[in-house]
Amino acid sequence: MTYKVALNGSRVLITGGASGLGRQMALQSAAKGAHVVIWDMNLEQAKNVVTEIKKAGGTAEAHQVDVTDRLAVNKLALKVGAVDVLFNNAGVVSGDWFLDLNPDSIERTYRVNVLSLYWMTQAFLPAMVQSGRGCVVTISSASGMLGVAKLTDYAASKFAAFGFMESLRSELRMKRSNVNTLTVCPHYIGTGMFDGVQTKFPWLLPILDEVKVAAKILRSVEKGKAMLVMPKFVHVIPVVRVLPIRAFDRITDFFGVNRTMDNFRGRK
Repeated sequence: MTYKVALNGSRVLITGGASGLGRQMALQSAAKGAHVVIWDMNLEQAKNVVTEIKKAGGTAEAHQVDVTDRLAVNKLALKVGAVDVLFNNAGVVSGDWFLDLNPDSIERTYRVNVLSLYWMTQAFLPAMVQSGRGCVVTISSASGMLGVAKLTDYAASKFAAFGFMESLRSELRMKRSNVNTLTVCPHYIGTGMFDGVQTKFPWLLPILDEVKVAAKILRSVEKGKAMLVMPKFVHVIPVVRVLPIRAFDRITDFFGVNRTMDNFRGRK
């Protein structure tokens, strides 16, 4: 089986493609020769990205949609048609202590970060399976491998995204499908979404550059990879988990993991 998907000549759809990492993936996908479909709540910003792409000689289109609305997703999916690569990129974060979390914010986090994965993938995966090619990409997080203070809703939603993709990959493999899945687990990215976060050892766990992250994601799609973890140091998490839980806690405290959100501001 080959899981590689060439972006040149493909149709790609990016949720949350109007800003941040989504915008970078849109611009870089178009530069590689893909037709880019941007789904975002902010139609004006999405159209601005389309303009950028067209000025550079690419092709793109923008649509306003709430990816947590299953009926709206299905309706627009029929209009857009089949895509070769689906980037489940839309995400939100609250960044509060558990006891300070607003119930509405918790529900919003799960609707955007988890339930939208189901609605989007159910809408576009069948055509990929029928054609025998394609890739479903989901942006999880290093927080989907390690719970962090002040991220109880976000980390849990990213754990769910990780589990969703692992199960989906298993199902496709059991059905001997050539459709690939790519789970992306990055450390904090400097997109504005996590403004104010700090890292104790930036040479080991840097705030990632969105341009470089987008480029690595697209290369992983083209190479047919199933997992992308950034930076490489994050790979130690599953290894360290074999230790007793208190020893594991001491290691995460040493690296300042649970202090990263102390000065969190987020995107304003």
